[in-house]
Amino acid sequence: MDFISRHLGPDAAERETMLKALGYDSVDALVDAALPASIRATEALNLPEALSEDDAQAKLREYASQNVVLKSFYGQGYSDTLTPAVIRRGLLEDAGWYTAYTPYQPEISQGRLEALLNFQTMIESLTGLPIANASLLDEASATAEAVGLMARAVKKGRRVLLDSRLHPQVLTVAAERARAIELEVEIADVRDGIVGEDLVGAVLAYTGTEGDIVDPHAAIEELHTRGALAAVVADPLSLLLLEAPGSMGADVVLGSSQRFGVPLFFGGPHAAFMSVTDKLKRQLPGRIVGVSKDAAGRPAYRLALQTREQHIRRERATSNICTAQALLANVASMYAVYHGPKGLKEIAQRVHDRASAFAAAVTGAGKEIVSRDFFDTVTVTGVDAAAVKAQLQEQGYLVRAIGSDKVSVSFGESATNEDVNTLAAAFGAEASTNSEPATSAPSRFRPPSSVPRSRCSTRSSTPSTPRPRCCATCAPWRIRTWRSTAR
Repeated sequence: MDFISRHLGPDAAERETMLKALGYDSVDALVDAALPASIRATEALNLPEALSEDDAQAKLREYASQNVVLKSFYGQGYSDTLTPAVIRRGLLEDAGWYTAYTPYQPEISQGRLEALLNFQTMIESLTGLPIANASLLDEASATAEAVGLMARAVKKGRRVLLDSRLHPQVLTVAAERARAIELEVEIADVRDGIVGEDLVGAVLAYTGTEGDIVDPHAAIEELHTRGALAAVVADPLSLLLLEAPGSMGADVVLGSSQRFGVPLFFGGPHAAFMSVTDKLKRQLPGRIVGVSKDAAGRPAYRLALQTREQHIRRERATSNICTAQALLANVASMYAVYHGPKGLKEIAQRVHDRASAFAAAVTGAGKEIVSRDFFDTVTVTGVDAAAVKAQLQEQGYLVRAIGSDKVSVSFGESATNEDVNTLAAAFGAEASTNSEPATSAPSRFRPPSSVPRSRCSTRSSTPSTPRPRCCATCAPWRIRTWRSTAR
């Protein structure tokens, strides 16, 4: 059969053969039998006349003009970022990247596979774990995937603990997906300790939805003593300044890569990431890119460990969410390559400095903040949340009201000193661009550069046993020189 015949569907003779095998004399009779009358439309759809391409674009522009575009300081897992023009033009607007499907044919996909390998290596380096996948759908569903992973790995447990400090959308999706696989779900503040038995694991927030940073060491150790696993949801940009969860003993680290150059897109889509310990690599959902050799013996990239995937394992696959947002993972990968480890760390420090200046201003004006340990998000308490939000919206800013007396302000890459001043003024404060940070980070949360290389906690004491680099400071982030442990 030629190509055209395979793709145009059955002809009249083939339709007749299939209908005869099914026992119907026409397609209409088959539809009548298959489609209940109770859900069938009785009248044709009342649609307007079709528009030309130019008219359709004009109508779409009319709809788009109704959007109210504010400077986003909302947070809750979404941060404003600056997409380099070369990435916007070279990837997001290039059909060779945005129409590409899953790279099952490595011989025609080496460029995309290399970019995804860079993504994996970046995540391994930031999280301190030896193996990462080539992206997932989003942070909320990735958390649900982590719960499923822990349930497969710890077969005796039937209960999962979700940190109440996780973002609301993460809690909602993870809790419902956990119940669907017959797990008992407990949502609690892990700062109060972990109680009970029969745990498969817990999902910890690092940082919390209100911006607070809590040292997860104790919770991870307690989970391990109970035979449970620890999954940590982290902001990858914050890991440029905070200790890697893998070095604290986390078994799974996940989160959203959105703030690595992926536009907000009015809420999505955004690629997620997940990294795991070596013993969990065959439970890891999503695709893994590895390094192999071609027929001539040269290094080549391909999808590895595909026996975990749905096109082979069907219902027994480690994940049945088809969309991995690979394009957006590639954007995040190229963003990291574009800036390099030093540039990324400068961005992270600048974001934290803006948040610190804001916190210093509002606390100096007598306001209370939820936590003095934060990265990019400061939550002010004891205020009229609705009034503050409305005032800032009039000035072109979007902030997050939590209840009636809390307002959360989250700083992204695009935030300026002028933004700090305007935001602080809404709380009755005057910000100074020279303000000292409102917090002095605890010793465990010092930037990785303060850790002497000889004492780097994720480096192996045995030179022959390679371990993931602890942070961006140690990572050789250059395209074509990254190497993955997923081989």
